Amino acid sequence: MSTLGNFIWSIADQLRGPYRPNQYGNVILPFTILRRLDCILEPDRATVRELAAKYENPNRLKVEVKKVTDRSFYNTSNYSFSNLLEDADGLADNLVDYIDRFSADVDVFEYFDFKKEILALEKAELLREIVTSFGAIDLHPDVVSNSDMGDAFEYIIRKFNEAANETSGDHYTPRDAIRLLVDLLFAEKDVDLTEGGIIRSLYDPTAGTGGMLSLAEEHLLAQNPEAKLSLYGQEYNPQSYAICKSDLLAKGHDATNIAFGNTLTDDAFKGRHFDYCMSNPPYGVAWKQYAKAITKERDSAGPYGRFAPGLPATSDGQMLFLLHLAHKMRPVEDGGGRVGIVMNGSPLFTGAAESGPSNIRRWLLENDLIEAIVALPTNMFFNTGIPTYIWILDNAKHPDRKGKVQLIDGTPFWTRMRPNLGSKNRAISDDDRANIMHLYANFEDADPKLSKVLRNDEFGYWNVTIERPLLDEEGKPVLDRKGKPKPDSKKRDTENVPFTYGGSTAGSAGEHEVIQTYFDTEVRPHVPDAWIDWAKTKIGYEIPFTRHFYKYLPPRPLTEIDADLEKQVAKIIDLLREVEQ
Repeated sequence: MSTLGNFIWSIADQLRGPYRPNQYGNVILPFTILRRLDCILEPDRATVRELAAKYENPNRLKVEVKKVTDRSFYNTSNYSFSNLLEDADGLADNLVDYIDRFSADVDVFEYFDFKKEILALEKAELLREIVTSFGAIDLHPDVVSNSDMGDAFEYIIRKFNEAANETSGDHYTPRDAIRLLVDLLFAEKDVDLTEGGIIRSLYDPTAGTGGMLSLAEEHLLAQNPEAKLSLYGQEYNPQSYAICKSDLLAKGHDATNIAFGNTLTDDAFKGRHFDYCMSNPPYGVAWKQYAKAITKERDSAGPYGRFAPGLPATSDGQMLFLLHLAHKMRPVEDGGGRVGIVMNGSPLFTGAAESGPSNIRRWLLENDLIEAIVALPTNMFFNTGIPTYIWILDNAKHPDRKGKVQLIDGTPFWTRMRPNLGSKNRAISDDDRANIMHLYANFEDADPKLSKVLRNDEFGYWNVTIERPLLDEEGKPVLDRKGKPKPDSKKRDTENVPFTYGGSTAGSAGEHEVIQTYFDTEVRPHVPDAWIDWAKTKIGYEIPFTRHFYKYLPPRPLTEIDADLEKQVAKIIDLLREVEQ
């Protein structure tokens, strides 16, 4: 829990009455951002005002300010938290003037409709009190680190969403989960990342408040302080976008690299590719309202478009982000790219053969893009206890990993949290993370109970239609015009035949041979009159993660069960006797 977040949120107590709890964030979040930027700008404020008087052209002014302050943003107002309260009658107007005089790249306050809130606070006679409270907090990066500031923002958002009785999943990914994702994302490239003067790019299409981007940068700089990581992101939630952009501004990044909008319908970085991509897209969120635009793009973009491999059900858009990121990886000829994405279990298996989800898995596996999938402990996230998984994609795999997928069961590696945070009562500690990374690094030699390496073709299967004859009243097959038995649709069945049935591997035996062997061995002995309708054979792919790590638990002994039942019966009889008395 963030001490700073607690302190900032305590200011919300001053809003009680005119504001409902679910409205506190509309005031607290933009004021926190404003005060953070105000503290950063304060040391050079006089210098910037002098430059503003000298250079009227904003583009020239930006260049000159950058030379002097090494910052890309500035504010030319005569007001700041240091003097706003000196003109009590003009406080609202002066605060608006302060906001209006930020450089053009600081558009974050528009997304909070902050001017409207200023007027509302003035009308409620709360503006002076709020400005006074925030003016008393020093939020300069030398006092409050970027990491602590990020924790504070996320704490405020979570509290705001709890008050509004909303999910926080769209905004907040636990930092312990992000750290594991970052470690896995950078794992294969750690040697490269220690080279002097390297420049790499990182992209998050569901950037939220920027937590993933920030932690990835911390990871890289911890290994190589001279490295430069260019951060890119897109976010469709106005408040999250504003926080993310202001956070990167405060760290000296190019704020134009953070775009507002829906990644699925309007890719702000179309044609761009990145060294690293990461995302935690919302789970189970419908994209039906965007289906027309996405389908149109898929049809017009052709076989190399981002959604060409297939479209998932409109009830869940996770796999759209998975496809989007796969197409954002830097091409192999330019060094390749890696992707880390957190999703729930449905993308592993949902969808029958040749459905959209199955075709997406087929495309990923046949192009050898999936490197590893890690199951996370349950109760890791604040708004859901469902199983979650980290997928790692790589289009330039290490030679040892080519043609293979590593499945890692990370569910045993967790540490209990006290107190709980919503649904989150488990965390991945440094030791837990190290254990998972050890399994990943060991690859083939990993513990088979916790890590398995499978060939890509082991996830594929043929969905085969088995027919049986339609019988007449005498029990004889009904024949068609060609003299062949007519199929009975009521007896029709399907079988999933693994590509690797009978020990075959990709290319070692033909489709017909493997399916026929399966049919002769598994089907014909039980239904001798059955046959295969070859025209209906479909190809499917699924990743049955749970099946690979299934642990058999023997049933309890009958004597133990009987003893428990007797105890319960005795309790019921005692309760009935009490009622009778």
